[in-house]
Amino acid sequence: MTETKTPEVASSNFIETEINADIAKNVYTDNRVHTRFPPEPNGYLHIGHAKSICLNFGLGEKYQGKTNLRFDDTNPTKEDVEYVESIEEDVHWLGFHWDGEVRFASDYFPQMYEYAVQLIREGKAYVDDLSGDEIREYRGDFNTPGKESPYRNRPIEENLRLFEEMKEGRYADGEKVLRAKIDMASPNLVMRDPVLYRILHVPHHRTGDTWCIYPMYDFAHPVSDAIERITHSVCTLEFEAHRPLYNWVLESWSDPEHPRQIEFARLNVTTMITSKRKLRRLVEEHIVSGWDDPRMPTISGIRRRGYTPEALRDFCDRIGVAKNDSLVDISLLEFCIREDLKNKAPRLMTVLDPLKITLVNYPEGQTEELPIANNQDAPDMGERMVPFSRELYIERADFMEEPVKKFFRLAPGREVRLRNAYIIRCEEVVKDENGEIIELKCTYDPDSKSGSPGSNRKVKGVVHWVERHTAVPVEARLYDYLFPEDDTDDGRDFVEKANPDSLVVKQAVAEPAILDYPVGTRFQFIRQGYFVIDPDTTEEHLVVNRIVGLRDTWAKLQKQKEKEKQAK
Repeated sequence: MTETKTPEVASSNFIETEINADIAKNVYTDNRVHTRFPPEPNGYLHIGHAKSICLNFGLGEKYQGKTNLRFDDTNPTKEDVEYVESIEEDVHWLGFHWDGEVRFASDYFPQMYEYAVQLIREGKAYVDDLSGDEIREYRGDFNTPGKESPYRNRPIEENLRLFEEMKEGRYADGEKVLRAKIDMASPNLVMRDPVLYRILHVPHHRTGDTWCIYPMYDFAHPVSDAIERITHSVCTLEFEAHRPLYNWVLESWSDPEHPRQIEFARLNVTTMITSKRKLRRLVEEHIVSGWDDPRMPTISGIRRRGYTPEALRDFCDRIGVAKNDSLVDISLLEFCIREDLKNKAPRLMTVLDPLKITLVNYPEGQTEELPIANNQDAPDMGERMVPFSRELYIERADFMEEPVKKFFRLAPGREVRLRNAYIIRCEEVVKDENGEIIELKCTYDPDSKSGSPGSNRKVKGVVHWVERHTAVPVEARLYDYLFPEDDTDDGRDFVEKANPDSLVVKQAVAEPAILDYPVGTRFQFIRQGYFVIDPDTTEEHLVVNRIVGLRDTWAKLQKQKEKEKQAK
């Protein structure tokens, strides 16, 4: 097979500098670059994996090389086809394509077994009868050298026989393991005779009951890389201590072009948890509705939230590739989605908390159509006609019976402009028997219509609105951070810190144009933020998720209102 010759490229991070150095030294045949993305199919991918996907596939693209998608499926107790399918979808959604067919470490189980036998023959591996607890005890710690297992010096022929019997299923789970024979006094605990194979009488999602011994990740991973002739095995910093073992495993491998492990800093984002164990708890304890809950940092959750793959890739590009772990502020991710959507998302008027308005001097039974740009920052998106009549809805927060300072929206005796429509004045406040405001009676200035000669009259406030009779009921799901931005370890279980108000549901109304768009369409709801039509939508029930809010003064006004209340 002819390898593609790698072009010379300028490096933008230390990994590319390392690759360029290998190219300069002709380390690999034809200076090829072959990376891989090797997830374990034991859960859904999260935002940290998105960085790894972008990095590995990005390197393949930049160097005109190849990138494999390989599942390191070595633990059948936690793996499932559901996770395999979700990961494939995540990679495709991000816009990447792997080389050839999807690969699995389980495809290489026969070769791994034969290689393990080779290591036994070379005196580099032995069968151990110690229990898991005993192995941990014998390993010692950073201050105490490990002790050799009493089974460490078994004859090679005995080890070969026992390993074959392990494969044949003659022993129970945990009764025996295969360990590498390295150095029990090594300062690196990983190198103190690590386990290479363990017994698991558990069916595998691909190989069924064919195997009852399974390779450990630290053995299967480098061997899989070598079989696939990977050149650069890019992984996160927690595997740095495992690099000597990675190299040790491949010392006896037949191909002299061994893969090279390079570590980079993992992605940590404020408010987001990236521990699979913790994410699983959120799902299993019903803190969230599932792996694709829009509050989850999983790629499927981010996708359902309404983020675009372009925004996520832009985010990964902006944070770059570093050698030291850091914490990235969630605001940068939100900036990226705003930047991506601002010129391509249609803008609609939607009222999240409706308050009825009646224009008492507007002709009864009359409806007119007003032209409004679909996105005033993108003229090529055209315009739509929006119905207007005597009865409307505005946002309840756009009215104050006793307005605070710098509140320039509607109040008794005050005027505001209805966006792209008329100037109105509040004349009367209607309340129910409980004193709750249920309607505002207003007058409109017929000469103030937007675009007309009289529209130049200025008022400070502009509010959005929806015509009452054509309003479309919408369930608006307003998502907030599941965990605080300044989360610290205060001794509490992380589940206790989950924000009980991370989901607020509003029964909103939208202008009828929203019915023209399919599930998955993203909008800017004017003055409200960016939203997406959720898959829960049916013909009878329209559901939207808030992707991200807009940067405005709403929160400040609300705080000011609370302060003035407290002052009274």
